[in-house]
Amino acid sequence: MEDNALELAALAGHILLENGAEISRVEETMERIATHYGVESKNFFILSNGIFTSGSAGYAKVDFIPFKGAQLERVVAVNQLSREIADGKYTVAEAEEKLQAIRKMKIKPKWEQILGSALGSAGFCIIFGGGLLDAAAAFTAGLLLWIFVAFVSAPYLSKTIGNLLGGFLTTLLCMGFHRIGFGASLGNMIVGALIPLIPGIAFTNGIRDIADEDYIAGFTRLLDAMMIFFCIAAGVVLAFGFDYLLEGELMFISGNEPDAVTAFLPIQALAAIAGTFGFTILFGVPRRNYIQATIVGTIGWITYLLFARYTVFGVIGATFAATVVLTIVARFFATWFKTPETVFLITGLFPLVPGGGIFWTTFFLVSKRFQMASHSGMTALGVTAAIVIGVVLVNSLPKRLFHPKKQ
Repeated sequence: MEDNALELAALAGHILLENGAEISRVEETMERIATHYGVESKNFFILSNGIFTSGSAGYAKVDFIPFKGAQLERVVAVNQLSREIADGKYTVAEAEEKLQAIRKMKIKPKWEQILGSALGSAGFCIIFGGGLLDAAAAFTAGLLLWIFVAFVSAPYLSKTIGNLLGGFLTTLLCMGFHRIGFGASLGNMIVGALIPLIPGIAFTNGIRDIADEDYIAGFTRLLDAMMIFFCIAAGVVLAFGFDYLLEGELMFISGNEPDAVTAFLPIQALAAIAGTFGFTILFGVPRRNYIQATIVGTIGWITYLLFARYTVFGVIGATFAATVVLTIVARFFATWFKTPETVFLITGLFPLVPGGGIFWTTFFLVSKRFQMASHSGMTALGVTAAIVIGVVLVNSLPKRLFHPKKQ
């Protein structure tokens, strides 16, 4: 009985880890399942890509679990099932059958993912400072990028080659738009179009793991995210080199050049809605939570803008304030809608995650512009620290504060 219960707990952890759950949720779920079935002597050790399970009767199991891509719908389903198991609704055999069904849940259809990528690219292009025409170019490039990801990169290429080629092809497309006058800010077009490749899940979960004092898993995930950033930036640099061979001159881009029209707060709010909604699709958020997750991301971004523009907080202070606000909202939503906080926090934090800053840092490093790389890198590091501290602060608050009906 103990071995069967531990096998069941390990299967639940496996599904969670490969679909984007943070380490603390994996541990909590496995412990909940094992405890319900009366397994007192248990030991789970979870890393970012593996689970070690042992029992009192000599049982031991090691699972290597590569991250397959964010499918938060499966995370929600396993979380709900674990609570039903704790309520005594399933035998071990019945629970295993349910878990296998969750594991086989269909992901969002490719057309929906492609649309999500296009919306996310356009929205984040405006968030990063692009104009309306830049956003239209990013929408098209993001759409074509995810066609490449869905039909070529994901099924046939390694993560390294896929991200490098994705960065290369998308940059060439944006450069083509820029040369014919379709878009003014090449830098914002490129970053917006490439945002679907940014490893937001790995970066955000790395932050959350560090916040939960799981430093090995946290830094491993952040290192993996940095390698992806480097591959994307290398693809961008190769595209500029290829363009130089064809045109005989090197196109020069700097950092973000904000557009005066799209900087208007209502337009920024609409961009945050579109961008966050696009990534609820790419992250596999349950459809019933699309609106709530989008609201959290939009609240976070508007809070950031208000503090950045109208206070002396600066970029890092505004990021901290926005993180605190959206994490509080995410915790309330998790209670009200009986959904793991992860669903709202990952999508909510994504506009704040310094994907653009880290991209520019690696791009400037690869292109040997070290002074600009240093400035971007220090800012991105400060923003990351602000997010970590904000999440830690709110998550340290008592749970009863977020259960008003039980007070």
